[in-house]
Formats: sequence, structure tokens, C-alpha cells
Amino acid sequence: MFRKFVFGLFVSLLAAVSSASAALPVPPPPNIDARAWLLIDVDSGTTLAEKDADARVEPASLTKLMTAYLAFTALKEGRLRPDQTLPVSEKAWRAEGSRMFLDPRKPVRVDELLKGVIVQSGNDACIVLAEAIAGSEEGFAAMMNAMAKRLGMTNTHYTNSTGLPDPGLYTTARDLTLLVRALIRDFPEHYKLYSMREFTYNGIRQPNRNRLLFIDPSVDGVKTGHTRSAGYCLISSAKRDQRRLLSVVLGAQSDVGRAMESQKLLNYGFQFFETVRLYPANHVVSNLRLYKGKSGNVKVGFARDLYVTLPRGTAQRIQAQVVSQQPLLAPVRRGQNLATLRLSVDGQPVGEYPLQALEGVAVAGIFGRGWDNLLLLFR
Repeated sequence: MFRKFVFGLFVSLLAAVSSASAALPVPPPPNIDARAWLLIDVDSGTTLAEKDADARVEPASLTKLMTAYLAFTALKEGRLRPDQTLPVSEKAWRAEGSRMFLDPRKPVRVDELLKGVIVQSGNDACIVLAEAIAGSEEGFAAMMNAMAKRLGMTNTHYTNSTGLPDPGLYTTARDLTLLVRALIRDFPEHYKLYSMREFTYNGIRQPNRNRLLFIDPSVDGVKTGHTRSAGYCLISSAKRDQRRLLSVVLGAQSDVGRAMESQKLLNYGFQFFETVRLYPANHVVSNLRLYKGKSGNVKVGFARDLYVTLPRGTAQRIQAQVVSQQPLLAPVRRGQNLATLRLSVDGQPVGEYPLQALEGVAVAGIFGRGWDNLLLLFR
């Protein structure tokens, strides 16, 4: 019979967290004048505030985040080079809406196109990249949908690379946070482009439409979007004291309004919450008893750093328990989920996180298995 074993742990590594600050009461989030919005901590993925975060909305130029993600992927895989020049098709040249003002008689470098997509929100630049990567914008849209599925964006569908209105083009605030977190995590060397305040191409200087880049030094991205039907949209990322928050505001009333509402969300998150790293990647959280294996124990931990976001002033009171099913039998493969880390503060649950085997353990020989069979009889 399998029995559940609970190992109590007081997370001593949090002793480094200052205990001087008293816990602040967390007020409700500010009133946000938008159709949908969401605020998360990037490291932990914790939602701090939300409204209609899973409602389908029109993404407008926020679509270009996926266009850039696929372009960064092509660069990483060697299918594009930054100094490579690409032809400007008639379709790209005639693109409606915001433009980089490409010249159809003049090939353009990939690194310039990326700036045109990110800073100038150029629809023409998006189409040139899409055609270079997939052969056509339609083929590129299929790639966008495949990547969305891979990233877990279950309520998103793309029909073009630009975000121009289309009945089949939709996403959600929550899906957009998945995309931006992946972009920051997977392409830090390219993410810095989102902090550029202006870009000049073909003699035309255009400023970044993200107003927060000019008024909040902690903001370093990410993207604006607007159509008449979508309203004014803004995804903002800010880093203060090594913490990064991400706000998504969709369907605000004005350009100024989307910036103000985003600022309110960011300030709320930084003021009333804190994020701590409980365990680094591959740190041994516990050694679990293992039967019928070449080793009598197996080390468990996390493949990635474990961050937890809590109301400010409560991190020093966090407690942890490792819960596992026993007896645990070999073989065990590296990365296999073997236990659960349960976190609580003052007796209130915070979250549960699967603990993975940090090593593989093969089955023991006949004598080792026989001895463990005897031990199990007397458990």
C-alpha cells in the first residue's frame, strides 16, 4: 500500500530576507479604465490583479510580438542573419496602417526590419519578415499559430503578421503574458530593442509609441497596439530592484489613458507585493527514500529557479512541506515528478509545486531488490 509522507521544512534560506518590515495589508487593485487587464510577476508567473484576463479580444499591433518572436527564432536557428538584406514586395509596400516607409526599389537589412517592427510598429516590415521566413504571410500565420500552441496560448489565433483587423484574429490578456514571458526568457539579447525610444529609416524619424519609456525609467518595453475596434492597448514591463512586473491593458479609451492605467497597475504591484527566490535550479530540496534502486535515496528539486510572490512583509514567515507517496520504487528517470512542495504563510496555503528527480536511478540487482522486498514487508 502506498502511503503519503510529509516532511516538514522551515525554509531557512529565507533568513536572508529582511524580517524588519511588517506585512502591509494588500488593498484591492486600482480601478482600471479598460476592457481587460492583467498584472503578473514575470519570475514567478503569479497573477497580482486581473479583470477579464481570459476574454477574447482583438490584439491589434500586439500581434507583432509573435512576429518578432518568430524572427528571433529564425535568427537563433541561422535561417536569418542580422546583416541579410531582404526584398520589399509590392504587398509589403502597399501595407495599410503604421509603416516603416520601406522603398520597394531598395532591399532592407533584417536588423533594420526588426527595429521597424518593434519601434515603429511597421506593418510593411512585418510582411517582409513573414515572406522571408515562411514564403508568404499566410504560411507565416500558420507558423504563428503553431508557436502559440507550443507556448500554451490556448485562446489565441493568428491570421496575419501585422494585427490588422480580421474576424479570425484574437487573443487574451493571459495568453499575451505567456508570449512576453517567453520573449524575455528566450531572447534577452533582442529584448533590449523594446526599450528604443525612436528609430529613423529612409530619412523619417518615428518615436516609440510607448509613452512609459519616456516617463518611467524602470520601464523597458514592451508594445502598443491600436485599432478603432480594439481600442488602445499597451503591454508594459518594468524592472525595479531586480523584480520584473508585466502589465497588460487592453481596450483603453486613449493613448494617454493606456499609459496611465498601466502605470497604476505597475505601481500597485511593486508597492504591495514582493518576490523571493526560494530555491535555485537543481538545488537539492530533499532526499527521498527509494526502494529497489541502485541508490537508497533520490534527490529532488526544481529544473528552474523557484520564485514565489507574496504580500510585502510576509516572505520571512513562509513554511514548506515536502509531500511524497511512499514507498517510492526504482527505476526513476531524471525530471520525473516525485513529490510536491507545499508552501504556506501563517497556516494559509500559498501554492503547490511539483518536485522533480534531479538524477536518474536504475533498478538494483537481484539481491538489492530482494533485500528491499523484505524491508517493505515490515513497513
